[in-house]
Amino acid sequence: MNSAYAKAQRVWLWIVVVLMFVTAAVHSISFFVRPVPQNDTERQLHNLLESYRVDMGAGFHRSTANLITALSACFPLLFCLGALTIVYLARRSVAPEIMRGMLRVELLVFGVALVVMSVLAFLPPITLTGLVVIALILAERSFAGPVPLR
Repeated sequence: MNSAYAKAQRVWLWIVVVLMFVTAAVHSISFFVRPVPQNDTERQLHNLLESYRVDMGAGFHRSTANLITALSACFPLLFCLGALTIVYLARRSVAPEIMRGMLRVELLVFGVALVVMSVLAFLPPITLTGLVVIALILAERSFAGPVPLR
């Protein structure tokens, strides 16, 4: 990032970017670590999730584990997209009001993600998403002056 932004703005943008990449990396660990069932009930549930395939039409037969993995892959991709968008815009030295507008869009998207995580997930994704949202708020606030919403 170059000097088009004040030092505080650059710092907050980098904090957001680092937190987004850390969140994506931590979530990606789940693709390499498989849970081990602890009892017969968990073993039965795990076997059904992995092996029972539903006919979804058009020749698609997917297990619930396949669907969960597909949706789970979107979570780190969302955070990578958010981080790379900020890096791209900062490297292009877009006007501060454009960066602030983009931060507001990301704040909306990741704020909704935080609400969904808070209702449906467990502590690590809630905590990491919450840190990203807080950093986005502080980054957005670091851009001085009103930006009119049209």
